[in-house]
Amino acid sequence: MSVTMNSKQTLKNRADARFKQEERARDARKAMTEYEAQALAIREKTAHLKALRLAREAQEQALEHAAPKTNVRRLKTRGNR
Repeated sequence: MSVTMNSKQTLKNRADARFKQEERARDARKAMTEYEAQALAIREKTAHLKALRLAREAQEQALEHAAPKTNVRRLKTRGNR
């Protein structure tokens, strides 16, 4: 009877261990999915910000080339006449 009881306990322990292993594997897959989603969001946000920066720099450069700066002298004002 003790051999049967011991083997039942062994089978239960194995089943518990297998269940825990499968649960850890599910948690790992879920964590990896979340990690990949976050990484994708970061890459998309970085690309969007880069596009905005490049557009701003291109606009600034176009303005510099379109209207070159001229040296404008201020008129001297005469004091009381």
